[in-house]
Amino acid sequence: MITLDNVKKTYGHVNALDGLTMHIEDGAMYGFVGPNGAGKSTAIQMMCGLEFPDEGIVMVDDMEAGSNVRRLKKRIGYVPDDTGSYPNLRIIEYMNFFADCYDGQETKTKRRIQMLLNMVGLQERQNQFMDSLNRGGQQKLSLARALIHDPKILILDEPTEGLDINTRFEFRQIIANLADSGKTIVISSHVLNEISELCTDIGIIDQGKMVMEGKIEDVLDQVNASNPIIISIAGNMSSALQTLRSDKQVRSVSIRNKDLLISYSGTEKDESNLLKKLVEGGVPVRGFHREKGNLESLFLQLTGAREERRVTYYEAESDFSEG
Repeated sequence: MITLDNVKKTYGHVNALDGLTMHIEDGAMYGFVGPNGAGKSTAIQMMCGLEFPDEGIVMVDDMEAGSNVRRLKKRIGYVPDDTGSYPNLRIIEYMNFFADCYDGQETKTKRRIQMLLNMVGLQERQNQFMDSLNRGGQQKLSLARALIHDPKILILDEPTEGLDINTRFEFRQIIANLADSGKTIVISSHVLNEISELCTDIGIIDQGKMVMEGKIEDVLDQVNASNPIIISIAGNMSSALQTLRSDKQVRSVSIRNKDLLISYSGTEKDESNLLKKLVEGGVPVRGFHREKGNLESLFLQLTGAREERRVTYYEAESDFSEG
C-alpha cells in the first residue's frame, strides 16, 4: 500500500506538490495521469525515496518513505522515463552490475536474470552491447533490471513513451502479466487509452493536487453521467430547440452537423421525460443517447481544457443559461 497524505514540495517559488493526497491499494494497477508540470514525477520520486516532502507524510508498504531508504528500495522497482544507457556494457553485464547491488545467492540471481531476459525477449541478445538496442529494447531491459530483486511494488514513469505500436503492445502485455502475479504497479502515462485498458485504479493530478481518484469503472461511470446527451433530428431543429429552451435541466446546447448535444443535469427519469416531450411535440427524433465517456474527456474537463476543445469541435454553440 502507498499513501501520500497532504504532501507539499516547493522548488524555489514553484509549488511542485500542493497538499497532494493519494492512496494506492496492495495489488492495484494504478494509473497516475496529469498534464506536464502537474507534479507526477515529484510524487513518484517521493514514493521511491529519491525526494522528500517539505510537509506531509509518504508511506510505502506501512513504512515512512524517508525513514529507511535502503530498506524501501528493496521493495520497489523503478523504471524512469529516461532509461540511461551504458553503451560499453553488454546486456548481461548490465544485468549483473545491478544484481550486485542487492544481496542474493549467486546461482539464484543468475537464474532470475535469465528468466527476466527471456520475459522481455532479450535472452538471445544478452551478449550484445547495449547500444545495439533501439528505444523499445532499452525500455524492456530497464524493466528487467527493475525486477532483479523481485520487488513487491513496480513504478513506471511514462514506460511506453516513444515506442512503436508493436513494442508498446508487447510492453503492455508484460505489465499485465506482472499485475496478475500480484505486484502493485503504478504507471505514469499520457496515453489515456492504455490507462483505461490496463489499470484497476486511477489518480488525476493537476497543479500539485489530486482532482479525482478511484476505481477506473467508477470514474468512467462519472464521466458518462457528465457527458452530453446526443439528440439526432430528422429535419428542421427549430421545434426541438424550443422544447429544450423550456426545460430547466438543459444548461447548454451545441450543434454538430445534424445532431444536438445538450448539457443536461437531470436524472435518467428526467431524460426519459425530455424524450417524451420532444416526441409529443412533433420533433422527428432519430436518436437519443448519452455520449460515451472516456478518460480523455474527463482529463480535459478536470484540467481546464474542456472549453477549448468544444469551441474547435462543434460547429456552433448556443448557451441557454441566459434564455
